[in-house]
Amino acid sequence: MKRSGSADLPLHYGQVPAWLYERMSKLGLAVVEVILSDYGKDEVIRRLSDPFWFQSFGAVMGMDWHSSGITTSVMGALKRAINPNSKTFGIYIAGGKGKFSLETPAELMRISESTGLNGNQLVRASKLSAKVDSTAIQDGYQLYTHNFILNDGGRWAVIQQGMNTQDKTARRYHWHSQNLKSFVEEPHTGIEGINRGRILNLTSDRAADNRAGIMEISRTPNDSMLHDFSRLILPAHHDVRVSDVNMKRLGALLHMTREVPPENFEELLLLKGVGPRTLQSLALVSEVIHGAPSRFKDPARFSFAHGGKDGHPFPVPLDIYDETVAILQKGIEKSKLGTTDKLKSVEKLHHIISRAEKDFTPSFDLNEVIEDERSNSWKYGGKTVFGDAKKSVDRGGIQLSLF
Repeated sequence: MKRSGSADLPLHYGQVPAWLYERMSKLGLAVVEVILSDYGKDEVIRRLSDPFWFQSFGAVMGMDWHSSGITTSVMGALKRAINPNSKTFGIYIAGGKGKFSLETPAELMRISESTGLNGNQLVRASKLSAKVDSTAIQDGYQLYTHNFILNDGGRWAVIQQGMNTQDKTARRYHWHSQNLKSFVEEPHTGIEGINRGRILNLTSDRAADNRAGIMEISRTPNDSMLHDFSRLILPAHHDVRVSDVNMKRLGALLHMTREVPPENFEELLLLKGVGPRTLQSLALVSEVIHGAPSRFKDPARFSFAHGGKDGHPFPVPLDIYDETVAILQKGIEKSKLGTTDKLKSVEKLHHIISRAEKDFTPSFDLNEVIEDERSNSWKYGGKTVFGDAKKSVDRGGIQLSLF
């Protein structure tokens, strides 16, 4: 396994408003359904074990793109949406935040009864992953949320998060069962959190001598050395800046959805009538579903689908959010009847945008894009935790040249 990063996750307190939480559940369900249909149950587990993808997923759902709240809110919304459909999907989510994390063993035993999986092994995996991240890795973070996601084929992922009470930051840990060889040798697919400098990590390859000594004392055999982690680092600032996004990819997306007339998308005739702003959101959601792993290195870019609940980079456009969900839901319903054209059109949208990136040279002002979104937010039912977006002076839009 590899460690896929550390990221600054400032703690955000308070509740996710009901108007967003409901939509997060619907969009999360739709995205998971499409991934299940196109890529299978194992891929759902793999995606959730990837901290880069998970952060992008949370951003496209309208959460604050960099905050600790993404973890508990996204997992809560997914558990609420997926578990009532678990027998159909073959996907189950156990655990949660605080006291709900303590219910994980009992939930896993109930799941094992209906799937035929070994419940004791699942419970052991849950407890050991929590034990490693709370004891073997002494990095100043105390676990307060633990989610165990599994499919009926036995593949599982763990997403858990710890809090540093001194500086009020969080670190998220990801596990994946696919390549797991040992619980005490570099088992993580990723760790996210602010870099606290040198820490005691008894699962690190550099702690081999420490482990050997401990094992010798306890007369427990030590296993072989492990590989080091890669790293995901997120900034502390709340606003979205040029340094946070891949400008070439974002620019190509904005150009194709804003400047190219929708009727010119010959491959997307089934999306006829969809406005430029909805195409922008659909393209980013499609990328979350169909994009290659390398495309999720800049999670902030995905906040340009549905903004953020605190208004960064702009208020959540509820009308666009609802239209995006409706298009996905209609495509899913048609696919169940054997017609996949609409979902294929959404997939093609991602590929069209990706092809346009090759010839795009970014020459636009990101702040102008953000201000344009904010000034037009009221037209799309823009909303934040502070209230509804207000009508502002029309800026006349922006131009994004392809060359």
